[in-house]
Amino acid sequence: MSYDYTFDDLAVVMGTYNEEAAIGTVLDDIERVTDGRAEVVCVDGSSDRTPDIARERGARVVEQEPQGYGVAVKEAVLTPDRPVVVTTDCDDTYPMEALPEFLEFVNDGYDVVSGDRLYHGAEAMPAFNRAGNAAFALLASALCGRRVHDTTTGMRAYRRDLLHRITWTENTGLSAELLIRPLMRGYRVREVPIEYRERAGETKLDPLAGGAAIAKSIVKVCLEERRRQLG
Repeated sequence: MSYDYTFDDLAVVMGTYNEEAAIGTVLDDIERVTDGRAEVVCVDGSSDRTPDIARERGARVVEQEPQGYGVAVKEAVLTPDRPVVVTTDCDDTYPMEALPEFLEFVNDGYDVVSGDRLYHGAEAMPAFNRAGNAAFALLASALCGRRVHDTTTGMRAYRRDLLHRITWTENTGLSAELLIRPLMRGYRVREVPIEYRERAGETKLDPLAGGAAIAKSIVKVCLEERRRQLG
């Protein structure tokens, strides 16, 4: 099945938390690449000027008490009414120039289009994080029975109806869950190599505690989906 979605059918969403150093650049890039036609939704728990900068650039800001990455991003992906939803991070690490390619794959019938940061080496990513992300991908591949290359990327396109059909349960591990559950339920998933840039601003995630939480989520979600398959 093919579709004829355009940027008028696209929403770009993100959870934002004290990203005033980068949010303006990210929103300007979305505006430039989509000719201002994409809807932008920020679910925000910031104490700095992030929400003000977002509103100044025309984004829809949903205020939320800080409760972690997954709580914000879950709210963000379920908020838009447009049929194609793209997640990104607000730290300027992801290339908005990839949006046309992502939309093209959705139009070709893919339900999820996932940006693979590791394909080109992700040299801007700290080596510890890079090794961890490669390990997450190997763990997920072994448990779900299909090779995946980047389970924790923050940039993906989804068909909106898929996002509302599945119950999302994870917080720190939501990014992996957003890939694994559709994959194990037979949705069409495509990984696409993307460039990954050095982040603007300080990271909020503790790599050790966050990594452990992500690995736990991968195991939990894969086992739940296996049980679901067995009926």
